[in-house]
Amino acid sequence: MKLREPIGLSAGSWYPPGWQSTGQALAGGELDSRSARDLGYAGVPVATTEAPPEMAVSAARAVLDRAGCPAETLSLVLHASVHHQGHDAWSAPHFIADRLDARRAIPIGLLQQCNGGAAGIDLIVSRLQGDPDAGPGLVTTADRFLLPSWDRWRGDYGMAAGDGATAVLVHRLAERPAELELHATASTVAADLEIMHRGNDTFEAAPLGHGPINVRRPKRDFIAAFGGERFVKTAADAIRTAVRQALRDAGLAGDDERLRYAVLPRLGARAMQEAYIPPLAELTGAEQLDLGRSTGHLGAGDLNASLADLATTDLLAPGQYALVLNGGGGFTWTAMVVRRPSTPTSRPSTPTSRPSTPTSKETAS
Repeated sequence: MKLREPIGLSAGSWYPPGWQSTGQALAGGELDSRSARDLGYAGVPVATTEAPPEMAVSAARAVLDRAGCPAETLSLVLHASVHHQGHDAWSAPHFIADRLDARRAIPIGLLQQCNGGAAGIDLIVSRLQGDPDAGPGLVTTADRFLLPSWDRWRGDYGMAAGDGATAVLVHRLAERPAELELHATASTVAADLEIMHRGNDTFEAAPLGHGPINVRRPKRDFIAAFGGERFVKTAADAIRTAVRQALRDAGLAGDDERLRYAVLPRLGARAMQEAYIPPLAELTGAEQLDLGRSTGHLGAGDLNASLADLATTDLLAPGQYALVLNGGGGFTWTAMVVRRPSTPTSRPSTPTSRPSTPTSKETAS
């Protein structure tokens, strides 16, 4: 999406106090040593009492307070998730809007798998560009991965699932100072890959009709039918297209010295080495930044959590850019280019997220 002018972003994340290390998962028999090496996580946050929409409200309140944005001025509250939000036949976005007193906002739920948070930002940007009277919009994400419905360590290949929430306020720069400026966003799609999360399973009439969620099963079906190279090649082509478009629309070359980081999704280290790191390295010499070693994969919130880390730390100096990359089942890939304003706004001296020490592409590989 080409932006007529940069869009302001304020972002934050919220994590539960509980945390499970990879060592604890190994000791408890929840994870084998080979998988632990492939994942490369230190551990993941674990929520036991906090429901996902409650976590989203906590993240949102902090961001709105920090940005000085009254909730009643919001025009949209979009909530993205991957897993169960605590009730059936119920609207989590309306709960979040109500708890925030966002009385004028239209609450909408997004089911875009792991790219839901990124899709929400795109939708609000489109609204702001198309309606001059629209107020700022808020995107929240929140997920919790608990047995018996989801095994956080063994429910999928290439990732372990962490619990947490994010919030991103999307607004015009003329309305208030921004922690980050959004200069470009680009998405690519390979809808034929939806079968990776369906495989040979039949359509069921009720949730969990095939038992606890096990994404490994349909992925095995996909690999048996098409081979693993089909996904790797399609993903690499899609990532290249999204990154090229985002950099072009932001007016940046891949070797521009102002482009400080290329931020990776929060997947396992081996999965990123196979699918994400090679095409990124072809297109930009920016340092590849891995922020997920102690958060795990955050469901719909990986990209938004990375925006939160960029917004609330000094990773970016004023005037520097970052390319933030993400992907989600279906499949959709999104690349965003953000910039730290030349005149920085006040922000916390410590991250709002459970910080992993940022690691470079060498650590990620």
